[in-house]
Amino acid sequence: MGGFFGAVSKRDITIDVFFGTDYHSHLGTKNAGMAILDEEYGFRRYIHSIENTPFRSKFEKDLMEFKGNAGIGCISDSDPQPLLIRSKNGCFAISTIGVISNGGALIREIFSDNGHQFTTEGKFEKNGTTWINMTELTAALINQKDDLLEGIKYAQEVIDGSITILILTDKGELICVRDKYGRLPVHIGKDEDGYCVSFESFAYGKLGYHDEYELGPREIVKLTPDKMEILSERTDDLKICAFLWTYYGYPNSNYEGVNVEVSRYKNGALMAQREKREGTLPDVDFVAGVPDSGVPHAIGYANESGKNFARPFVKYTPTWPRSFMPSNQAVRNHVAKMKQIPVPELIEGKKLLFVDDSIVRGTQLRETVDFLFESGAKEVHMRSACPPIMYPCKYLNFSRGNSEMDLIARKTIQELEGDEGQKHIAEYADQSTERGKCLLHAIAKKFGFDSLGYQDLNDLLDSIGIDKNKICTYCWTGKE
Repeated sequence: MGGFFGAVSKRDITIDVFFGTDYHSHLGTKNAGMAILDEEYGFRRYIHSIENTPFRSKFEKDLMEFKGNAGIGCISDSDPQPLLIRSKNGCFAISTIGVISNGGALIREIFSDNGHQFTTEGKFEKNGTTWINMTELTAALINQKDDLLEGIKYAQEVIDGSITILILTDKGELICVRDKYGRLPVHIGKDEDGYCVSFESFAYGKLGYHDEYELGPREIVKLTPDKMEILSERTDDLKICAFLWTYYGYPNSNYEGVNVEVSRYKNGALMAQREKREGTLPDVDFVAGVPDSGVPHAIGYANESGKNFARPFVKYTPTWPRSFMPSNQAVRNHVAKMKQIPVPELIEGKKLLFVDDSIVRGTQLRETVDFLFESGAKEVHMRSACPPIMYPCKYLNFSRGNSEMDLIARKTIQELEGDEGQKHIAEYADQSTERGKCLLHAIAKKFGFDSLGYQDLNDLLDSIGIDKNKICTYCWTGKE
C-alpha cells in the first residue's frame, strides 16, 4: 500500500507537505519521499528508507533545504518515490499507488522502441524477474503521448490493476488522478491560500484545510493556488476497496462520505446481532480488540452483545511502533510477541473473545493465543471482522503473498480436501454450510481457539452503507 499528500499555495507549503505525508505513515513501511518546487532552485527531492526509522525522523533534517509554493510527498510500501522525470512533456515529479499486473508486457512494449531506457529497478513478476520502478513505468506510459493529459489517459487505459497518480509539474501545478475504478480515494482540501490533495481526508483537516472535493473513478483534476480545474470527468465505475473501512483506513477518515470508525462500530455490532440470532454468541467475561484496528470492531461487538469490553493486553509501541516492522518475518514475529504486554487481572481465569480486523495468513495468531493461555486465560474465542480471505488482492497488494496458498483459509481448505476443495471456495466461505463449518473448526483447532467466527459479507457491506455494487470484494469472492 501507500499514500500521498500534495499542496499548492500562495505561501510556502513545506511544513504542510511534511506533516501531511507523515499522516500517511500507517499505509507503508519501506520508502518515503518529498519533492518541493523552489522558484530559484527548481525541484528539490529527497527519498529515504523508512524500514527502521519513521518518516518524521528521516525527513526532519531535510526541512531546512526545502522551500516552495508547491510540493508532494509519498509513503510507499514498494518503490522509492516520488521520481523526477524530464521528458518531452516537461519536467515533473510523480508518485503512484497501486499495482500494475501487466507490467511485464508493458515494459516489453516500451522497450520495443529503441529510444527508451529505464533507470530504476524493483521486483515485479512472481518468478523473480527484475523490473523497473512502477512509478517510472507509469511515467514512461504517460510520455508515450504528446501532452500530460493524453498521456495520463493512455496510462489509465492500458494498465491492468490499479494506479492512482499525483504529479507536480515544473509550472507549480498539481495533477491528481484517481484510478479508473476508484479503488483508492483521492481527496482535495482548500484553505484561503490554495489547495491540497490527500489519500486520507483527516490529514489536511489538522493543517487548516477544509473538505473541498473527492475525485471519482478515472477523474483527473489540476490544482493551482487559485483554481481547481477538472481535466477529465469521472465515470460511474466505482469499485472502492472495502478494506479501507475494515483495516487500513485511519479511524477519523471518511471515504465516499462514510467514516471509518463509525463503520467499524457498526460492523462489530452487526456481527454480534447475527450471532445472537444464530445462538453462537459465546458466554465470555470480556470482549477485546486485537490492537489496533480490531478495537473499534470489538467495541461495536461488545456494545451489541452486552458483554464487557476490556483490554487484556496492550502493545508496547515506544520502541517498535509499527506493526509491519522489521522486514524479516522471523524477527517480525518475535517483535510482535515482545510488544504484547498482558494485564494479568483481565486474563487469569477469564473467558475472552477477541475481534481482529481480518485473518489473512495467520502468521502471528498462534503466538497470540499461546501468549494468552500462558498468561492464564481460561478460554480464547476469535472473531474476524471480515469474511475468510480467499484470493490475494491483485489491485492494491493488501493480502501479501505469492500464491493463494499463503492465505490461511485456502491453505486449510487444501489440507482438508485437497484440490477438490478448491472447487468449492464459495461454499467454504459460507459458515452456514457444512464445508463452511468444517473450515471454522479446522482453523480454530489449528490455532487453539475455543471458537472462531467470520463476519458475513452482506453484513460487512451493510456496515459501510454505500451501494454494494460499488465496493470491491474480490479478495473474498474472486469476482471482478
